Amino acid sequence: MDPASLSPTDRAFDVEVIPLGRADEVAGAILSANLQEFLGLPAVVAPPWPVPDYAHLPARNQYDAGLILQHFFKDLPPDGLRLGLTALDLTLPILTYVFGEALVGGRVAVVSIFRLGREPGHPRKDLGLLYERLVKVGLHETAHALGVPHCRQPGCLMRFSYGLEHLDALEPQFCSCCRQALAEFLK
Repeated sequence: MDPASLSPTDRAFDVEVIPLGRADEVAGAILSANLQEFLGLPAVVAPPWPVPDYAHLPARNQYDAGLILQHFFKDLPPDGLRLGLTALDLTLPILTYVFGEALVGGRVAVVSIFRLGREPGHPRKDLGLLYERLVKVGLHETAHALGVPHCRQPGCLMRFSYGLEHLDALEPQFCSCCRQALAEFLK
């Protein structure tokens, strides 16, 4: 899909990137720019929302991504899509952690940088690698929010990532089937 082939009036959704609590401003700007570049979606970084204390799971010291997505539906414009950005550790009750989560076709998603910059044996975060991973997770979750399911094609950005090594092996691109599906959803 060539984003340049879609004019702003042809696009079905505007993306609101919402920092949750204190989030990396550079990360928000990079995510917003890449949503525009790769998907052709107008994206803006909104003012931060408070830390989602309602989603905190004290026993795990993590935040339930599903509860955050439910909260994002409140006052969601009919032509809008919300993508939360957080530095909090996200989980789902059935998983140890998630890099991000979306409701397929539900126009809401959330991504976390919490685990994206961690490298075994390296005390400092590699910001370039963190932002590269964030772009991949953000594009993946946004495509889910638009309605694209997981893909089995090797190398496709919509393939499920089991960990950082799987995420790092992916390029920020979609296979032809997923590009076609995205083009249909973005009409």
